Amino acid sequence: MNYLIGVDVGTTSTKAVLYDEHAHVIDQFTQGYPLYRDSNGMAEQDPEKMLAAVEQVIHDAGQQIDFAHEKLLAVSFSSANQSLILLDEHFQPQSRVITWADTRARNAADQLKRSPLGKQLYAKTGTPIHPMSPLTKLLWLKDTAPERLAAASYFGDIKSYLFYRFFNSFKVDISIASCTGMMNINSGDWDPTALELTGVKKDQLPEIVNGTTQASGLTNEAVAKMGIPAETPFVYGAFDGALSNLGVGAIQQDTVAITIGTSAGVRVITDHPVIDPQERLFCYAVDNGLWVVGGPLNNGGDVYQWAVEHLVTPSAVQNEQTDPFTLANRVIEGEPAGANGLIFLPFLGGERAPLWDANARGSFFGLNNLHTRADMLRAVMEGICMNIATVYQAVCDLVGQPKSVTATGGFARAEVWRQMLADVLNCPVNIPESFESGCLGAITMAMKSLGMVDSLSAVQGFIGAEKSYQPVPETVTVYQKYLPLFQQVEGLLSPAYSTIAKLQRK
Repeated sequence: MNYLIGVDVGTTSTKAVLYDEHAHVIDQFTQGYPLYRDSNGMAEQDPEKMLAAVEQVIHDAGQQIDFAHEKLLAVSFSSANQSLILLDEHFQPQSRVITWADTRARNAADQLKRSPLGKQLYAKTGTPIHPMSPLTKLLWLKDTAPERLAAASYFGDIKSYLFYRFFNSFKVDISIASCTGMMNINSGDWDPTALELTGVKKDQLPEIVNGTTQASGLTNEAVAKMGIPAETPFVYGAFDGALSNLGVGAIQQDTVAITIGTSAGVRVITDHPVIDPQERLFCYAVDNGLWVVGGPLNNGGDVYQWAVEHLVTPSAVQNEQTDPFTLANRVIEGEPAGANGLIFLPFLGGERAPLWDANARGSFFGLNNLHTRADMLRAVMEGICMNIATVYQAVCDLVGQPKSVTATGGFARAEVWRQMLADVLNCPVNIPESFESGCLGAITMAMKSLGMVDSLSAVQGFIGAEKSYQPVPETVTVYQKYLPLFQQVEGLLSPAYSTIAKLQRK
């Protein structure tokens, strides 16, 4: 039998899924690592711990293969995007991995966003001006630690760093490059304006390659750590959001993919770049000739977890003899749509799309002395869905109304979330049988790279069964009254976010 390994390098863990050559899941393996945070917005990872985790999960997956009689066809990568690592002349880390979640570049982002140059760069790169992007991270370092910037010889991301350690070759796939805010979406190369602004030279950045590009010839150290043949091809793949679309079969413009995990994302794939005149959405490359348009949201399942921890009492959980989340879902199902006139803005962690405001904060609106914890729980879940709906509407404005939505992530395990999303969006929502969409998307790119399939649309044959949820007209009518109010309150509060954020940082 022949095998493929899909690797997903995430914010707090790396996962490897072992597939046979027909894309059937054989087994999966996970290794975690810390995300270092502080009150000033730092969100960093240790690159050596991430490297060790990647090597370990590939090793564990490879242990299932009898290399004397079976073959590992390829290892292919999905990874979180918008990370930055400073490297010395020997490609050794001079910093930890500064992740997408790091907001310390907020002042640099605000200044650039208010300038005419910010709008020009967004139009050239498709990357909204926000502290998440390596572009603004470099500007922040230029302003606050110019000596660190000057001492670095190279600037990479976690995937280019991993591939350098495995193959002594400094390259990055076009998908990750297009998320940096420094790649021109029309030329597919590093943008001269972005380079001049940051003071970074083109030869200090990794070479941009297609996602189906293979690297081969593992170093002796990598072979020893992973225990797989040195000639095994490694395929660069793409960033996790793009591969999640691919992995659920949402590769046509008429299907929107929504992921709700700790954070959330709304994305649609097109065959040409699409720039939002209102700068609400990103436009990133998936691979050569394919683009993903959409918006990432900071606030998803983590907000619901916060609500359950603070609104579900231990005594109630004990009385019902269940876990807090099951009890919360049950309570929410018993509450009316609209939470008895209570709206929740779920911006506990700042927000990317549609606000692109790292200072955004959460709030209940309409709270009165008749509201209960059950109303608040319902409002929190509805607020997450309404925020997603706001980004979904922006996507529809640019690319047209889809025929359906395919949704994945931890939320998809709860029936109440599934139906609520269909009702808030007023669109059928399909839930695929398999949730490991990023790794499946990665190995589909590997299959195309190896010539095993003719196009990425072959993923449709690997997905398996889906369960569909249709919007309920009576509930849709309720949400069509609440959603405009949610968006109105969102706009009214936006000017006050920076002030409250400053007070909270003192």
